[in-house]
Amino acid sequence: MVSRFFPPAEQADEHDLVLVGGRLTSEWLMDAYRHGIFPWPMWGDWMPMTWFSLDPRAIIPLDGLYISSRLKRTIRSGKFTVTCDQAFSDVMRGCSKPRHKKDGTWITPAMIKAYSKLNEEGHAHSIEVWHEGELAGGIYGVSIGGAFAGESMFHKVRDASKVALVALVSHLNARGYQLFDIQQWTEHTGSMGAIEISRHDYLTLLKQAVDLPVTFGTELAPILP
Repeated sequence: MVSRFFPPAEQADEHDLVLVGGRLTSEWLMDAYRHGIFPWPMWGDWMPMTWFSLDPRAIIPLDGLYISSRLKRTIRSGKFTVTCDQAFSDVMRGCSKPRHKKDGTWITPAMIKAYSKLNEEGHAHSIEVWHEGELAGGIYGVSIGGAFAGESMFHKVRDASKVALVALVSHLNARGYQLFDIQQWTEHTGSMGAIEISRHDYLTLLKQAVDLPVTFGTELAPILP
């Protein structure tokens, strides 16, 4: 299906940039994700939006998540409580805080507003991890058919983001998803099984996944067997 708003992702420039401009509306966002494109503000809310399709692209194979023995013990200890879609905007705000003082953030107020609307419409979802009644970490992303695009995660308590990732992957498997996109590979995600594939291969997998009759649901599957 041809995009309503974007040129083909394959036409991205040497910086993986597809388009400058556009709007952060639900229609634009869902059209972007359906075609392997995502917004990535480079200059803040005061400049035009920039949209990218990365090559290579990072994914976590849904049968390839690595969970260390120590993390399994943490999950089974009952230290954390995990929920779904109970604090979406709070998770986004947690993800928006710079990891280091010198860093900026691409999760702007306009992005939080736009994705919170997607959450209200049932297209974006969050996994929250709680410790002693406080939000300790989480992950959020966008669901379309059998594809889930993980956007960002954060933690305030050690292992909380890892627990959120394990819970999400377990849930995606239980619901019948076929593709878990995480956009960029990092050492952190690589240690848990993330791999890089070409844009061409990613778009092929995406095309197969987006029209599947899959819904995210709200009742989480068990995190570990």
